[in-house]
Amino acid sequence: MDDLKELSLKAHKAIFEGNKSVSFNDIEYLIKKFSSGLKYVDLLGYRFIEQNPKKQSQWAKKAREGHKILWGFKGRRYIVQIFDGEFKDLRKSKI
Repeated sequence: MDDLKELSLKAHKAIFEGNKSVSFNDIEYLIKKFSSGLKYVDLLGYRFIEQNPKKQSQWAKKAREGHKILWGFKGRRYIVQIFDGEFKDLRKSKI
């Protein structure tokens, strides 16, 4: 699904450039923050959330080192990861 890749990369770029919204198909989607300060955006039924650097995971460690990591969800499932601008579809690896 090319739209998912495009959505993911747009969300990653907007969040890590400090934008206030993401534009897709001429619609603006606001970038919001959780009470923890983590940024996220809801786009077309997906939620994209930046990696929490305060966690104990290997990904949190990478975020603390300065890597820009974004996770994409559909419902409660991780479906994509964008690591420093590189898109990875996690749905394929689960099959």
